[in-house]
Amino acid sequence: MKKFIKTATLIMMASIFLTACGNLSNSSLSSGSSDSGKTSVQTTNASDSGSYDVLMDSGKYKTSSISGLSASDNNNQFNSRSFESGLMTLSKDQFSTSNYVFQEGQVLSAGTVNKWLGRKSSKNPTGLNPKSNGSKSENKRAPMYLQQMLEQDYFQKDNGKYKLAGMSVGIAINEVDYYQKKQYGATFQTKISEADRKAQGEAIAAKVVQRLRKMKSVGNIPIVVGLYSVAPQDTLAGGNYFQTSTAKSNELGGWKHLDYKSQMLPTVNNEDPISSSDSDAFANFKSHIQDYFPNISGVTAQAHYDGNSLKSLDVTVNTQFDGLAQVTSFTQFVQDSAGKYLPSGANLEINIQTVDSQQALITRTNGKFYSHVDNAD
Repeated sequence: MKKFIKTATLIMMASIFLTACGNLSNSSLSSGSSDSGKTSVQTTNASDSGSYDVLMDSGKYKTSSISGLSASDNNNQFNSRSFESGLMTLSKDQFSTSNYVFQEGQVLSAGTVNKWLGRKSSKNPTGLNPKSNGSKSENKRAPMYLQQMLEQDYFQKDNGKYKLAGMSVGIAINEVDYYQKKQYGATFQTKISEADRKAQGEAIAAKVVQRLRKMKSVGNIPIVVGLYSVAPQDTLAGGNYFQTSTAKSNELGGWKHLDYKSQMLPTVNNEDPISSSDSDAFANFKSHIQDYFPNISGVTAQAHYDGNSLKSLDVTVNTQFDGLAQVTSFTQFVQDSAGKYLPSGANLEINIQTVDSQQALITRTNGKFYSHVDNAD
């Protein structure tokens, strides 16, 4: 297994902090239903009702040890961002931002998830991917269905102590499984049908919930599970969650179908836009900032839809600016332009970057803008 940290993961973490103000409150932490292992913790105070307060440990953000773990390589960088942000969106239906505090998953360890992501075998009996049938034929081999897992934890305050009160688990299922017939050889692919993704995802989810229930720290808390379809490497947009369910016992409830879609803007290969008005709005935004600042090498966006309703835009602006004053001025100009040209009902995340580094981040959540320029005090 390989562990890699993607830029998208860092962007999401930054976004969480940008949507929270600097006030911190002290309290005690207790995982699960036990009062053992108390530590001094703090929480950020979210700046709006649509964002979670974030649980901190001694003033530090705690990352999950399983973030970035993957069963195999998939170079589509857009998957990571939508995998994480999409799970938080699903979580809000079960764990309201007014009653729960967020923390990256701390229950599942890297060692455990590495085993689960592997194939089932005599040496790895807990593997959630199928045992190899020995075939290397694209249509006869047993593909790797499970690509990645994600955990998010949700806490509530009880008698002055934060207790784990809910959990969300993302299960990423491959649309295409990439493999090699011999080490360092050519890459081949097995395509996985929608029906197989659904069937395998549901079966894997059931096993994951049963295993989690056996962990003392989890107990009987609600567990939200989302099934995510991993977009192939050659697509210019990330994948989407296609089903969700909640377990309030040892078994999951009924599955809810999700009509989520993602599309790259500007569209490519003569693809029709999901919404011509959204596409035109983005084109106007792009043209406006490129006309004003010539040192821009590209402006693209991932548009995320629920049915035909635009929910969010993840925009990337590639620049060639060197000076802090230029970046600061440009960031304010981009924010003003976004408010003027981009659809008002959608959440925004605008990453301003060079080839080598991120320079600034602009977010809009529930109509409120926040911005941060790197290296600017």
